Amino acid sequence: MSDMPKNNTKQHSLIWRVCRWLVLAVGAVTLFQSGYFLVMRLAFNITIGLPSLAEKIAFALVNLTAVVFLAWLFYRPFCRGVVRLARRPDGQPTLLNRAFGRLVNKRMIPRYLFWLACLATLLGIFYAVEDWRGKRAWDKCRHELEAKGAVLDWNAYIPAPVPDEQNIFKAPKMTEWFVKESWNAAARGGLSRTGNTNAPFSRSPFWNTKRPPTLLAEVNVVLRDEPLPAEKTDVLLRLGDPAAREEAAKLIRERVGACTEDGWMGLIIAQTPDQIRPLHLVLQADTMPTPNALTEFLSPSGAATNQAGTTPGQKYLEAKRFGSQCFQVSLTPSVYGAADYLAQSEPAVPDLDLVRQAVERPYARMDGDYQRPFDQPLPDFVRMRNVSQMLAQRAKCYLLLGQPEAAWHELALVRDMCRIIEAKPDGNSPTLVATMIDVAITGLYTSIIQDGLRLRAWRESELAAMQKQLMDVNLLPLFCDSFSAQRAALCRSFETAPPVMLSLIPFRNSAESHGFWAGLREQFPLVICAPRGWICQNMCVIARQDQMVLGAIDIANDQLLPGNFAEIGREMATYSKRHSMYTFLALLTLPHFTKASQVLARNQTLANEAYIVCGLERYRLAHGQYPETLDALVPQFAAKLPHDIIGGQPLKYHRSADGRFALYSVGWNEKDDGGVVSKAVEEGDWVWP
Repeated sequence: MSDMPKNNTKQHSLIWRVCRWLVLAVGAVTLFQSGYFLVMRLAFNITIGLPSLAEKIAFALVNLTAVVFLAWLFYRPFCRGVVRLARRPDGQPTLLNRAFGRLVNKRMIPRYLFWLACLATLLGIFYAVEDWRGKRAWDKCRHELEAKGAVLDWNAYIPAPVPDEQNIFKAPKMTEWFVKESWNAAARGGLSRTGNTNAPFSRSPFWNTKRPPTLLAEVNVVLRDEPLPAEKTDVLLRLGDPAAREEAAKLIRERVGACTEDGWMGLIIAQTPDQIRPLHLVLQADTMPTPNALTEFLSPSGAATNQAGTTPGQKYLEAKRFGSQCFQVSLTPSVYGAADYLAQSEPAVPDLDLVRQAVERPYARMDGDYQRPFDQPLPDFVRMRNVSQMLAQRAKCYLLLGQPEAAWHELALVRDMCRIIEAKPDGNSPTLVATMIDVAITGLYTSIIQDGLRLRAWRESELAAMQKQLMDVNLLPLFCDSFSAQRAALCRSFETAPPVMLSLIPFRNSAESHGFWAGLREQFPLVICAPRGWICQNMCVIARQDQMVLGAIDIANDQLLPGNFAEIGREMATYSKRHSMYTFLALLTLPHFTKASQVLARNQTLANEAYIVCGLERYRLAHGQYPETLDALVPQFAAKLPHDIIGGQPLKYHRSADGRFALYSVGWNEKDDGGVVSKAVEEGDWVWP
């Protein structure tokens, strides 16, 4: 009986040790996991996704376990350290007691209050001086700009109410399809007013990747010194011979027929894929080619085109080896038949007709709160892009099928989609983002005109109607109005919004990842705690920089000055290196205006060139050839000739000996490179097409 307590003690001791080691192991694992995710979040701004509620609860329990483990681990050392600092065995006061007694006593408390009052006074004087300087600078800047004709009052840009029967957004389904929440709501991931609708054009048809590939050619490879096959072949080619490569591309082009390429959907061909009759080719080679080398050989070496259309490039061909020396070359599933696409998009036609009826109204005003600029509603740009791309695809399909009247019916609506942005009440201007969507749709519009002219599908009536629409394309004033409206919106927000609300404004760099601490350092302390005068100083920088951008566009002469944009870019680079409290908000809010202005100028130039080319095509249809000079188009085939918006000189035109022509602008570098095209938009000439 006397041994039982000892055995129980040993047993309890063993259980305690096992539990302690288990707690240490679990705590170490949870601490490592929580520390790992914390370091990744703070240092690299990398977060983990927890889609289910169970995973979120488990992650929270792991973090809670790590915190409890840390508290248990440091509890005893902490208590021992505090005891040693606060109590000594001999009864003498400890270091902590002596320090506390000197810092907190009746003699030091008045001094602390005096120092605190001095600090508060200095802070008050600092804030008062900075607020006075900022307000004085902003008043001076505003008076200077208003003397030059600038409008900085946001009330001047608030659209006036319009009758419902004249408002595009009061037409059936238009608000549901094309209106999103405000800028602030969009920055937080807001959706359209009614969420995801079931509009057919919200699910535009793409190529079916599960569709089997279409066999285009069977290639029998014959190595050196081997006899030719006895079966009948269409042509004998030599691998590596440039002439043979061009002949192969020609054969494929003839077999595929008329086609047009689009980066959004793929390659559209006039016939259905199952109508293509495969080629039978014999290819002589020294070594067995790889599938990739074979598709490269069968692709055109350059931008090979003819009146029937382009040649399918390498990305639309795939080769698979079967047997010892045979290959099957097929069209990828990204190749669509024009009739197939029209059939798949047919359910959207009634909805497109609703849009077509709505854009006939003269005005476009969305219901919302316009007093606070970033709380005003904005168009659903993604939906507008999808509708425009679907219309563009349908127009190209009709062109390939030889139905120009139906193609024009779709093309006209592509241009009319811009009325959702441009058809504002008097005195109102679209946002800068809305203007750039308008610019993108204009570029899409001109690309359809290019395809029709390449296929020579347009007739006199469609060409004249396109010229009428192209005459209304004037993007430079729209860009200036939107830039002015954005400046007024920012200044109004900075003037009236409290500091806490300023931190919620969707700045240009808000989507960029700078890490957790960088985000706190850049926005929260500066915006929340900054004197109002610093905000005013930033308003001065924004207003002056925007005025410089507006000064780089000569509205009176319809010109854009690239040299001025280069100077603005250098000045902005200087601002970004100073890291001043007077510019930190300005650097966040100013857009990438150089890139935007280049795209603007390029697409406006394309619209001007398209207007002239339509006149040239009308002249060719009437006289059988293109004119010697552009002056021959006026006034029968063109009311007036648009000039080059870069430099203000006439667009360059040359008629070649083979009956073709070259039409181009000098481009962003303001230098005539003789019609040489460059991949970079800021280099080379802007050549049609």
